[in-house]
Amino acid sequence: MAETTMHEMTPEEAERLASVEKDRDALAALVEELSGRTRRSRQLAAHVVHLLADREPELLAPYIDELVDALERPEAQTRWEIIDALSILTETHAKEVGAAYDGAEAALFDELSATLRLSAFRLLCTWGATDRGRSRKVWPLLDEAIQCYHGDLEYRDMLGYLHLFATGKIEGGVAGELAGRLQFDAENGKGSYLKARSSEIYSLLVKRFKLENPQKRARAQAASDDDDADE
Repeated sequence: MAETTMHEMTPEEAERLASVEKDRDALAALVEELSGRTRRSRQLAAHVVHLLADREPELLAPYIDELVDALERPEAQTRWEIIDALSILTETHAKEVGAAYDGAEAALFDELSATLRLSAFRLLCTWGATDRGRSRKVWPLLDEAIQCYHGDLEYRDMLGYLHLFATGKIEGGVAGELAGRLQFDAENGKGSYLKARSSEIYSLLVKRFKLENPQKRARAQAASDDDDADE
């Protein structure tokens, strides 16, 4: 069965979205449903949360802890909807969203859901792009994901998120490793999009960080407890 992604709102979803935009008690009740007893109620709540994040993300800012907790739900859709909402909130609440790191890591290597993996990759790229220490923390996961999913259908979209990461506040050693990882596809990639997109990111990194022989750079160290990355 094909996975459900963002879609045109059903009447039920539109009604819920309108209610939570106008009523803080309704919003609190919606967030509480993320821990509801039934899969369907959790998925509906998560989808409305995602819709709300697209429209009025600051309404969700007080509930980031509850959103992070929702990454423990068993069904993939609840998790990817919430991960996408957290990606949107990262721009203004990166420190708080950092608590989603472990949940995003688990989702990144989920064996059953490509949609969940892609959403996790998006969140890690978005969060890692906000700070040099965060970029060091997420890079080993991104590097592993690039290698794991290189031939998969979602890799096209992953390249888009890698471009976002490359233009962010990333550490120079991370930039060198990313350039080295993409160099082969930039020069020899199969398929016009893969080669062009990889080349775009590679060239951006080489120019921005004045890289020479990036494929030979030493591996960037993962952020330690003493680094400036927010946990």
